[in-house]
Amino acid sequence: MAKAAFLGVGLAVVAAGPALAKKDRSHQAVDLDPDQRGVVSGVGIEGQDLGRMADQMVRDLMANPEISNRATPPRIILDSSDLRNQSSQRIDKDIITDELRGKLMGAARGKMRFVSREFIAAVEQERALKRDGVVDSGTTGLTRATAGADYKLVGKITSLDSRNNDTGMQERLTVISLEMLDLEYGTLVWNGTYKIRRAGADDVVYR
Repeated sequence: MAKAAFLGVGLAVVAAGPALAKKDRSHQAVDLDPDQRGVVSGVGIEGQDLGRMADQMVRDLMANPEISNRATPPRIILDSSDLRNQSSQRIDKDIITDELRGKLMGAARGKMRFVSREFIAAVEQERALKRDGVVDSGTTGLTRATAGADYKLVGKITSLDSRNNDTGMQERLTVISLEMLDLEYGTLVWNGTYKIRRAGADDVVYR
């Protein structure tokens, strides 16, 4: 009886051997360069595209004298509230505008001012505390109103998909079109378009 039990345990270990070996060979997490293609990639917008797109658009905006060479730095709202995703890919739009705003703030060096409307509730709460005397006026003093904006970044993401059912190859053209909207006149003072055309056989799910 003991011998049979021993053999049973031995067979179980042998049977589990391939599964244990397979688990041991699983891929561990690795650090990747965000400006290079990752080990999991598809035909849509990827991490390396964001940095390149932001660099190109920053150069275009800084070369626009109506925006970057004004005697008084323009005030700009740069967030994703008016960036529409009409493409077939699911994407967090904030990652695009955050990347662009960060690089543009670094390059502008005071030639542009950025107005935050995302956290306007926090601004209004602090203004109310100051005016009610609960806190002092801080170091910058009080203003009659919060900052109005001259321009706002607007735009859309679109895509065109095709697939060959015989080979399984799929292709996608993604177009990110951004514009700077004059909030007083309603005119457009700048447009930047970034295109990504990519093909592949792998089916990658973007989240």
